[in-house]
Amino acid sequence: MNKVFLKMTFLRSISLRSMLLAPYLLVSLANAAPQTATNNAPAEKVAKAGASPAHKTYPPELVQKGGALFRQDCSFCHGRDAGGGESGPDLTRSKLVSEDVDGNKIGPVVRNGRPDKGMPRFDRSDDQIASLMAFIHTQQNNAQTKSGGRKGVDAADLQSGNVDAGKKYFNGAGGCSTCHSPTGDLAGIASRHKGLELEERMLYPRYTNSKVSVMLTSGETITGTLAYRDEFTVGLIDSTGTYHSWRTSDVQFKIDESVNAHVEQFPKYTDENIHDLMAYLQTLR
Repeated sequence: MNKVFLKMTFLRSISLRSMLLAPYLLVSLANAAPQTATNNAPAEKVAKAGASPAHKTYPPELVQKGGALFRQDCSFCHGRDAGGGESGPDLTRSKLVSEDVDGNKIGPVVRNGRPDKGMPRFDRSDDQIASLMAFIHTQQNNAQTKSGGRKGVDAADLQSGNVDAGKKYFNGAGGCSTCHSPTGDLAGIASRHKGLELEERMLYPRYTNSKVSVMLTSGETITGTLAYRDEFTVGLIDSTGTYHSWRTSDVQFKIDESVNAHVEQFPKYTDENIHDLMAYLQTLR
């Protein structure tokens, strides 16, 4: 099993199981290089003293609660460990996270969103913000104590497939040509999108603003733009820009048919299909 295959298997596990989330959550938390935070002294003093940074610890139950909420709302964008996802930055290297004290910076970003970056606001309680903050800080602390660097997936890693096989799959078994055209809606797509961004659009076209309606057990129906869906969770952004999510086992929901076609294709892909289809799409310049 070669290195590219391993990268693609990892990538596919993110794409097919984390699916669609909240692609936007906490984008602004990682706008700068990592900094080391301390509890009791400025980082400069610690560095001068040659001491290791002191990290604040949090109750395990609070971290666990925050982890569950993070995986529900944030993992597709930022990864399950907050180390970066398909479209979101690595929060363990975030300057804002390093400077956050008891949620004073994380909380406003979560609740207010970043409309200019496509990030919705999340209506979260003080307790939920506290748990998210505890989880993110814990993940940052863990990352900073590990030796070695972190490496993402480069665009070149996604160019190992067979173009002819990808074209055949596009026009045949994949059923892609029933909705898409290489000279129509996909013309020049490889010039506009590269690497993980292109693969994300291939596996799930979340920028189509697909509509979803969710019927609660109370009979109330909530509608909005689909933001997340996997086998366990469905999430939407309502007309006020607020994100909501539910366990799929607790509600009934209906999504635009065009999106359903992509969702239904997820379990049918093999790693080879993804390699080949990506190789073909990258020729559409």
